Amino acid sequence: MNLSGRVFAVSGGFGALGQAVAATLAGYGATVASIDFATAPATGKAAGVHLYGGVDLADEPAANSLMTRIVQDSGRLDGLINIAGGFHWEKLEGGALETWDSMYRINLRTAVVACKTALPFLVKSGKGRIVNIGAMGAIKAGAGMGAYAASKAGIAKLTEALAEELKDRGVTVNAILPSMIDTPRNRLDMSDADFSRWVAPSAVAEVIAFLLSDAAGAVTGALIPVAGRV
Repeated sequence: MNLSGRVFAVSGGFGALGQAVAATLAGYGATVASIDFATAPATGKAAGVHLYGGVDLADEPAANSLMTRIVQDSGRLDGLINIAGGFHWEKLEGGALETWDSMYRINLRTAVVACKTALPFLVKSGKGRIVNIGAMGAIKAGAGMGAYAASKAGIAKLTEALAEELKDRGVTVNAILPSMIDTPRNRLDMSDADFSRWVAPSAVAEVIAFLLSDAAGAVTGALIPVAGRV
């Protein structure tokens, strides 16, 4: 794939998946704006990747300012990959309503605000792309996954509705639905699992790169499982 000349914003860019996506896209020639709530690291920035730390994408003015800054820095914005999110296991019985608010804000509101503020630039691109990160757990949630799964189900419906909204404006909107991604944190939390069955971040990144490419121009509104052998 050739993504030369394209500029993509990646939320949750400092995490394991975000770093893999940024590296993959930069490897295909793209410029990447890597965004995170965390402070940007002082070292380790890959070629073609610009770091934007300390950004709360759930805050619309902050997100709007950031998207404008990215375009000022890189000249354009062609795509948005919404990776920012989190997971919290908690049963409803004995749990806190604040958990539901938190999962909504981290997993869904950040994506909604990022899409809204990036949209004018993506339409202007003429080949705008949005890729959201959903979850297989949103299709069939287990005990203790209610708040997380509900927020990820929201990602699915955001994807479908926004794809319909933008289908005649040159912007595609798709989501991938990972099962278990092989990250250090997941290995720590599930140390007894068979890691060989999980999906490597680099494999997820390749699917995302395809959805951003010209080859995927006819694909929009899709919810694509990326399940490995889970």
